[in-house]
Amino acid sequence: MGNRLTQIATRTGDAGTTGLGDNTRVSKNSLRVHAMGDVDELNSNIGVLLCEDMADDVRTLLVEIQHQLFNLGGELSIPGYELLKPEAVLALDEALATYNETLPRLQEFILPAGTRAASQAHVCRTVARRAERAVVALGNEEALKETPRQYLNRLSDLMFVLARVLNRMNGGDDVYWKSERMARADAS
Repeated sequence: MGNRLTQIATRTGDAGTTGLGDNTRVSKNSLRVHAMGDVDELNSNIGVLLCEDMADDVRTLLVEIQHQLFNLGGELSIPGYELLKPEAVLALDEALATYNETLPRLQEFILPAGTRAASQAHVCRTVARRAERAVVALGNEEALKETPRQYLNRLSDLMFVLARVLNRMNGGDDVYWKSERMARADAS
């Protein structure tokens, strides 16, 4: 594994390259660096979400997810290395089942809206999807384990569910898209 940074402004990236955890240098525009950056952005957005009021169990889950995303970033930074374990995907599956069970069935598509916490969870959902696309693109060019892709796919789903949970935290609800079908149903 590469050296831990003790100095942040090293100037080694001034030429448009960055060092990976295995001490190789790659373009800052490489697929690997894009995937690492998207995962880092997702983790940062979860940090913003954690600034909001929420139930302790949701907070604990999100903090664990941040740690797992750090593992994922580390795995992406060291080609061929595994840090994110399949058990992390199973933990997301369990959380999905637990939180989804508390929610009513969707009547229609919902807007990424509602409370500030729910809206931030939707931002996390969309960044997770982008990170997933970046990992898929990298996997199309280089050998990757399937756990990173699966984790990001499940995490995006979980962020959608958590947005719905967070909207209900203080008696709120989903913000439904006003589709033609819903308008017809309301009119009858």
